[in-house]
Amino acid sequence: MPRPSSRDRLLDAAAEVLLSDGAESLTLEAVAQRAGVSKGGLFYHFPTKQALVRAMVERLVGAFDEALARAGDRPGDFLRAYVEATVPETRASEAPDRVTAALLAGVLVDPEGLEPLRARFAAWQERLTRDGVDPAAATAVRLAVDGWWAVRLLGLGEPDPELHARTRAYLMELIARAAND
Repeated sequence: MPRPSSRDRLLDAAAEVLLSDGAESLTLEAVAQRAGVSKGGLFYHFPTKQALVRAMVERLVGAFDEALARAGDRPGDFLRAYVEATVPETRASEAPDRVTAALLAGVLVDPEGLEPLRARFAAWQERLTRDGVDPAAATAVRLAVDGWWAVRLLGLGEPDPELHARTRAYLMELIARAAND
């Protein structure tokens, strides 16, 4: 397995700082120390904390875009990929959500850092309206999934594992029905 680039190590270190110490502790010095590089090495890649947070958002969005790129071309495939990329089949997968939650906390330091995320959500929404299913049905599923994602991130009344699986299956059935109409 190839060794992560210096840039990726710095982004990983920033996520670790957010996860372990909170958004208020996200400083360039803390990230450099966690990554084991000099501040000069960090400044080479990220001259400001805003640049670091922006790169973290871009990496998160890029990973989500990669998952969506695997969608097929049948009606509802993009919407199914959106559900699959957002809500895991089981509740066992929590690490990416923890990084996402920490990153969103970090964006509070620089609200402009959300702009790339806003732009991508708008593009994903536009793509969902062209997925071969009723745009209202696609939007309803997307909003349900986005709400579920937020509930999982914040730990607000998550369904138990059985209900998690049943609810996810129900959403997939809704997509299948909408794609066949």
